Amino acid sequence: MTTPPPASHSPPLDGNAMAPRQRFTNPFRWLLPVVLVLFFLAVLIWLPWQARQMESSERQEQLIADTLWVEQTIRFQLGRHEESLRGLGNEIVSGHVPPARVPARLAQLLKNGKELRRVLLLDEHGRPVASSAPALPAETEPGAAALAAIDHARRAHRAVYSQPEPAANDAQALEFYSPLFDGDRYAGMLVATYQPSTILEEMVPWWFAQDNQITLMDKDDKVLARRAAAGPGHGVYTHKRALDLPGVSITLLTDSVKSEPKLLPNLLVGSVIALSLALLWSLMALWGHISRRLAAEGALRQQMLFRTAMENSLVTGLRARDLEGRVTYVNPAFCQIVGFPAEELVGRLPPMPYWAPEAIDEYQDRFARVLAGHAVPQVETIFQRANGERVPVLIFEAPLVDNKGQQTGWMGSILDISDRKRVEELNRQQEEKLQSSARLATMGELASMLAHELNQPLAAISSYTTGALNLMARAESTGQPLDSNTLKPALQQAGTQAQRAGQIIRSVHEFVKKREPERRDIAVQSLIDGIGTLIDLQARQSYVTLHTSIPADLPKVRADSVMIEQVLLNLTRNGIEAMAQVPPERRALRVSASHDPALNMVSVQVADQGHGIPDEVAERLFSPFFSTKAEGMGMGLNICRTAIEFHGGTLTHGANPAGGTIFTFTLPAAIAPAAT
Repeated sequence: MTTPPPASHSPPLDGNAMAPRQRFTNPFRWLLPVVLVLFFLAVLIWLPWQARQMESSERQEQLIADTLWVEQTIRFQLGRHEESLRGLGNEIVSGHVPPARVPARLAQLLKNGKELRRVLLLDEHGRPVASSAPALPAETEPGAAALAAIDHARRAHRAVYSQPEPAANDAQALEFYSPLFDGDRYAGMLVATYQPSTILEEMVPWWFAQDNQITLMDKDDKVLARRAAAGPGHGVYTHKRALDLPGVSITLLTDSVKSEPKLLPNLLVGSVIALSLALLWSLMALWGHISRRLAAEGALRQQMLFRTAMENSLVTGLRARDLEGRVTYVNPAFCQIVGFPAEELVGRLPPMPYWAPEAIDEYQDRFARVLAGHAVPQVETIFQRANGERVPVLIFEAPLVDNKGQQTGWMGSILDISDRKRVEELNRQQEEKLQSSARLATMGELASMLAHELNQPLAAISSYTTGALNLMARAESTGQPLDSNTLKPALQQAGTQAQRAGQIIRSVHEFVKKREPERRDIAVQSLIDGIGTLIDLQARQSYVTLHTSIPADLPKVRADSVMIEQVLLNLTRNGIEAMAQVPPERRALRVSASHDPALNMVSVQVADQGHGIPDEVAERLFSPFFSTKAEGMGMGLNICRTAIEFHGGTLTHGANPAGGTIFTFTLPAAIAPAAT
């Protein structure tokens, strides 16, 4: 298949093909680029402002996050001192720390925290008894805030902070009161004094202080302490965070030293505007050329739409491949055949997703021959759809040649021949049915002939055995010597089996003619006893041990005795033959029966310990004229299953856990007479 012809050989276009050319001669064609340029300029003005806003937001968010971190750091350090004071207070009350060692323990707390200025131990009357300093401080009247904190701590049985108050040097002091209790008895108070300025110096990281002014304020927004390592803040980015301290309200205020971000330099903005004007001039210079190209592309687009419509309307799948075998094009019909969308196929190299796993080698070989330039013009194969369904296809492959006469790939046409294959399969099945009917007719004729030809010798055998019995009776009456004890049982058995052979042949003859069998109530044990001699004879010849397990209370079955005996004889013979190649100690044939009251069915099982049935044989085991024996006709199991189904039962088989096969057939149980 060659490439499409040039546009000059295409079908004539209608009046709509000129629409693009007329559209671009409209004066409003300038409106779009002008609007775009104006929009571009607006964006240039908006972007610096937006960038400034974003930078401001990021700085504010970063300040908030850093302030929260500093607040948590301060609170953690203060909490660590609170735990140390509570632990020391418990040791003092319990007597674990002697009074003489209390000052040393208080001084140790100051070494662990430089933000602590002093630690006092007060007795229950509020008098200092120990201090972290070498000497006790002079007794002074505590302020109102301290008295309120002491009273609150004593009544609430928990440590609190007092509102900051000026110290002796007018520096603000923050005191922490931790009450001591011996049981319910108030035993004193531990007082820790902090200097807010030292808190900021010791607990605020240097990198945070370099970018921000940090202030501690009381509840009235009065400054307690301030740290401004890099100078005062500009008031642009600020954040307040309350320190969660029990009994006191202190706020941490951070003020960034950074100022608001400035807009981009005017030189940069002017350069961008100049570039935008140059772009506008370029657009105006190129617009004439673009208009002509758009007009030509419009005409070409109409042609392509026309050709695409033709390809999409095809029921034949189209597939194009390059010289490397990569799929370059597929039409909707091909996608429908394989069940994959075009986007999953175009651009792919083999193996393709629609190749059936069982034909991978065939595809690879054919693909190699295509790439070598030895493509078969027509080939029949199968594809696998996305849902796993197999679809037979007919492929026509041809070189893909461009307008210069050079081959650029391969073009394939794919036909879905599922309907044709379906018709061929129906014809084949019909032919097989006709052949099967003809063979069944032949089988009927053979059965009729056997019944006619074998009845006479069987009747003769019966007459001979009867005569032998008469001779024995006459010899006994005349006193002539004759060993009747050895002759009589053999002749009786021969006569009985000869009559039974005639019955079997007549039953097969009636079965082939599809006559209704004679059904009556019969015990399963009597069916086995009727053919027990034949089964024993075959079993002894093959050194097989026969085991029967028939419950005494097993109900009778409603069946034709001759047909069911024939089924049992066939199944036991197959089981004996299946154990011909196993060790003699394993040659055991088991016949058992059971009753299912829910279904009112009697189940009979014939189990051997032979070689078993392969899976490929099991699929066709009951098919007519299928046999694994060289001399077999393949009708035994098929006739057995048909006979069982005539009685309303089923014949199945399965693997024997002990090795071998178990054949199971069911028969309807006879209806017990109602009690009177």
